[in-house]
Amino acid sequence: MSVTIEPWVRAILRCPVTGAALVDGVGPSGEPELHSTDPARPLAYPVRDGIPVLLESDARPL
Repeated sequence: MSVTIEPWVRAILRCPVTGAALVDGVGPSGEPELHSTDPARPLAYPVRDGIPVLLESDARPL
């Protein structure tokens, strides 16, 4: 499942921990996520009700 995010918002979204770009992803249970592209510390952020939750405490390592 892909997350629909306005292009202008997508262009400025970054991982709050590493500053890396975020791309669409899917979690272990099939839920939408945003995945950090940082090669050293990749993290996955949940998307709840269509809203990305960019909190380090809610992120999981990839």
